[in-house]
Amino acid sequence: MTTARRLHHSYDDYLRALEVSGVKLEYCEGEIYALAGGTPAHADLAAAITRLLGNALLTDGRVSSSDLKVRLEATDLSTFPDVTVVCGARQVAASDKNAVTNPTLLVEVTSNSTEDYDRGEKLNHYKQCRSLKAVLFVSHRRAQVTVVARSSAGWEQREYRAGERVEVTEPNVTLAVDELYRGIELEEA
Repeated sequence: MTTARRLHHSYDDYLRALEVSGVKLEYCEGEIYALAGGTPAHADLAAAITRLLGNALLTDGRVSSSDLKVRLEATDLSTFPDVTVVCGARQVAASDKNAVTNPTLLVEVTSNSTEDYDRGEKLNHYKQCRSLKAVLFVSHRRAQVTVVARSSAGWEQREYRAGERVEVTEPNVTLAVDELYRGIELEEA
């Protein structure tokens, strides 16, 4: 009988792998995972939400693309959200000068291959980040944005669909779902 052996990688191993990798890599509790490439709809949605957030926040926060690494030291996760917003001065990880540790808002554009992980295990990691106020999930299937936001009662979730305006309290952002999806051909379910 053969048993599979899990390799445990140090964070330094991960950083070395990132230097030579042709794809983005995620690190979680000693495991290194390749992040899936996106479809044209995924790329268009990520660009549209980046633009809308940038316009909505102007000087109230820095909006960054998926090239910005986020390090959640409390859960040992390093990842590349589709969009990261940091309000105030960026703080970087002691172990990784290229990873911010204080996101205010994160955006994940869903995909067939990662949606369950993003809305489940990854969201649970995100919720452990003290600075994080909200996570937006932008659907690749339909004009729909899910906002998971921190409140005094814990975390609350709300869906916004075509014809509605997404509202986030912190940071203070309002954007139209129709504007986000305008001209984008969505993927087949």
